[in-house]
Amino acid sequence: MKRFVKEAVFMLLVLFVVATGLDIWRSRSMPQGDIPHLVAESTAGEQIDLIARSHEKLVMVYFWGTWCSVCRFVSPTINWLDSDYDVVSIAVNSGDNRRLNGYLDHHGYGFTTINDNRGDLMREWGVSAVPSIFIIKSGKVSSVTTGFSTPPGLWLRMRMAF
Repeated sequence: MKRFVKEAVFMLLVLFVVATGLDIWRSRSMPQGDIPHLVAESTAGEQIDLIARSHEKLVMVYFWGTWCSVCRFVSPTINWLDSDYDVVSIAVNSGDNRRLNGYLDHHGYGFTTINDNRGDLMREWGVSAVPSIFIIKSGKVSSVTTGFSTPPGLWLRMRMAF
């Protein structure tokens, strides 16, 4: 039993190190410090000025796609966090607004969404993988992560950014 516990702890440690390394590698080209200027219209017609918004409150920026299998697991967490925090999602290569709004409605997602159907914002932000999640405070990147994230992990990132 003691050997099993040691092996399990070792495997968890290895998994943590590998996941952290992948996260750092995937986020190397993403903005650190000041965020790129972003003024866009949401799929609901709301004007979004991300820098101004982030000076008023902490903002989570969530790059994702309707086609992304990992996003199917992360999006419910983002929707849950949207009830307590300001979330701006950027849907990449996910079709026109009608199709995207249908997807959001079908899944019950209420977070604000900008349609990046050609991937322009994704390129501008240096995002190389989805999902990618930025925590923005006063126009600056406070935290960035890519890939699968757990509800407690994302919640802690938001809490630590205050």
